[in-house]
Amino acid sequence: MIIYRYIAYQVLIGFAISTAILLPLFSFFDLLDQLDDVGKGTYRAIDAFFYTAMLLPRRFIQIAPFVALLGTVIALGKLAVNSELIALRVAGLSPQRISFAPLGMGVLLLMTVAILEQFAAPQLQQKAITYRAIALEQSAELGRNLGIWTRNEHNILRIGQIVNNKRAADIELLQLDADGFIVTHTLAEFADIVEEDIWELSNTIVRTFQDGGRISVNRMDVVRWPSFVDPEDIATLTKPPESLSPLELYRHVEFLRSTGQDADSYALALWRKAGSALMTIAMLLLSIPFVFGSIRSGLSNKLIFATLIGMGVYLLDQIIANAGLILNLNPALVALGPGFTIIILANIWLRRTF
Repeated sequence: MIIYRYIAYQVLIGFAISTAILLPLFSFFDLLDQLDDVGKGTYRAIDAFFYTAMLLPRRFIQIAPFVALLGTVIALGKLAVNSELIALRVAGLSPQRISFAPLGMGVLLLMTVAILEQFAAPQLQQKAITYRAIALEQSAELGRNLGIWTRNEHNILRIGQIVNNKRAADIELLQLDADGFIVTHTLAEFADIVEEDIWELSNTIVRTFQDGGRISVNRMDVVRWPSFVDPEDIATLTKPPESLSPLELYRHVEFLRSTGQDADSYALALWRKAGSALMTIAMLLLSIPFVFGSIRSGLSNKLIFATLIGMGVYLLDQIIANAGLILNLNPALVALGPGFTIIILANIWLRRTF
């Protein structure tokens, strides 16, 4: 038990060292990107630093697999260089038993990531996005002159701008019949959410398409419209998929599918959160035969090789994710496939090494 605690402590130190290297590096790139916008609107250098700081939990989650890889290589590599691994082997501990301690710390790392993913990273990232948009004097819209689009079976809704959580501007509504033909086309300057499922459309123009190709036009100050989408779903549509918590993503995927909309990007984001956890375990497993298989080589060589592997896996994972969206591949397969593949390769390497 003392030996396992000692190894676990060394792995924890390795995790801390790799985090201290990787997190500032990735954050520095974020900061450089933000400094390009300094001077626009009221966005200042201190705002760029503040924005970058609020993204730290999200960046830690993204680098967790590589923290597991480099941290374990640092810990076990140090033990190997000091001949402590040889002493442990002579004492009767097999490589499989030695690996229990890193795996235990990997579970602890995953628990930390899960807590951050649900309770800290999404909230801080969304606040950072809002804070930056306000400073840059930007509105919550998805693309200039495009707005936010959503639909159900008989309605297509476009929202040009979210003013606040109870008001939207530049509203366009198409109501369809059972055959998919347009029945009415509504334009409104503002929409006030007076109840969860009731919107009041103001300064409204309603065009009604009648038989024979006739179109009647009515101008009304206020129209009450029974909405098919609640304020939370509207707010979710303005946020990047990765900034949502797993529960928010699951709920939004169900909403999009129930209204007949494309949910692939949100479903992929949801599955990639599970894929990141799987990749963390995969990287940790990969690091064990990596160290034992090269016990006579220097620690610096192991770290360089591990860094190259980590970079390669990261780039390959991004390529697979983007290709999956373009080719409409199954989100679960795209997100979990790389992790499962590395786990299989790590197991094959473990058997050959030991």
